[in-house]
Amino acid sequence: MRREGDRLVLEGPVNFETAPALFADARKACREGAAIVDFAAVGAIDSAAVAMALALLREAQAEGRQVAIANVPAAMANLASLYSVSDIIAASRA
Repeated sequence: MRREGDRLVLEGPVNFETAPALFADARKACREGAAIVDFAAVGAIDSAAVAMALALLREAQAEGRQVAIANVPAAMANLASLYSVSDIIAASRA
């Protein structure tokens, strides 16, 4: 994961193994001003990626901040659709 201004670029896999640490780091970065969480450099994903994106969006909303999700991989979009949350992620897209 790297920070580019207000963009947080996730890298590598986002899955059940990596999501807890990525979420903790992304949460901190968003609280420090990152407003876009970019999935463009993400490799393999599973449903943990969807859960992480939703948790970041929910927390930002609760704290009165704006966070957008960018470059959602097709596999993540398919999972979001399967779980009936694609509208939430789509509404936040940068």
